[in-house]
Amino acid sequence: MDVTIHSSFLPHTDPEASLAFYRDLLGFEVRMNVKYGEMAWITVGPPNQPDTAIVLAPATATPGLTDDERRTINEMMAKGTYAGINLATKDLDALFAKLEAGNAEVVQEPVDQPYGVRDCSFRDPAGNLLRIQELR
Repeated sequence: MDVTIHSSFLPHTDPEASLAFYRDLLGFEVRMNVKYGEMAWITVGPPNQPDTAIVLAPATATPGLTDDERRTINEMMAKGTYAGINLATKDLDALFAKLEAGNAEVVQEPVDQPYGVRDCSFRDPAGNLLRIQELR
């Protein structure tokens, strides 16, 4: 059996800010932008990896959520504890400099971790944690 990761979901609170971050700063291509009323589901991914994608979805669009659950999700996103993803690059310092210059929220500057990776981390406009590892 051959199973791959096709797409992962991250919540967003502002589609335009998410596009600016993932498309303009990270260099991902926009593969789909599906709108329903004022909501948008935006599929992005690295241009050189057409079979892998991130779907940026409205944070509280899940049917059946209670008002308390929506409030909890919004609170967790504001703290940056609701969702995250790990990315990788060959040139961590260059990507860090690009994101920092683009006013992305820095959580951790590039550092060699005791568990053997070199990485940094940022928050996207919705508060999602992005850890970026250096490919060696």
